[in-house]
Amino acid sequence: MIATKKGSFLAALTAICAVFLCIAAADGAWLKNVPDGERQRVNPFAGQKDAIAAGNRIFVDHCAKCHGDDGTGRKKKPSLRTERVQKATDGEIFWLLKNGSLKHGMPSWSSMPEPMRWQVVAFVKSLGTSWFGSTQSDFSGGVQSLESGR
Repeated sequence: MIATKKGSFLAALTAICAVFLCIAAADGAWLKNVPDGERQRVNPFAGQKDAIAAGNRIFVDHCAKCHGDDGTGRKKKPSLRTERVQKATDGEIFWLLKNGSLKHGMPSWSSMPEPMRWQVVAFVKSLGTSWFGSTQSDFSGGVQSLESGR
């Protein structure tokens, strides 16, 4: 009986450590690949309410399946409300959207028009680190994204 409890405890501890290692790898490992020139790019839509609303709609269509409607992540997919993501430059996040990180399950969105990717960056940065911050419903205004028909 004691051996069974000890084995269960070790298995649970190993699983917890594995989860934390995966989170640590997903939370910022891609940053080392961002070229300095890309890192310094400035979002032309930063802080613009209309762009944030459009970015939210794009996010819901393309990103929420993994990152959740509110950006807090789903299952083993990372939250976008972490300090690491929120402190990343707009250029770093834009680079990740363009290039992806297939090793960590993040696809490339290079076929998405550049203005739409900047709108997504504006939305992600608007989330902040609070679990109770802005969510999809806060940006559901009537602004059209650059996607036709939306």
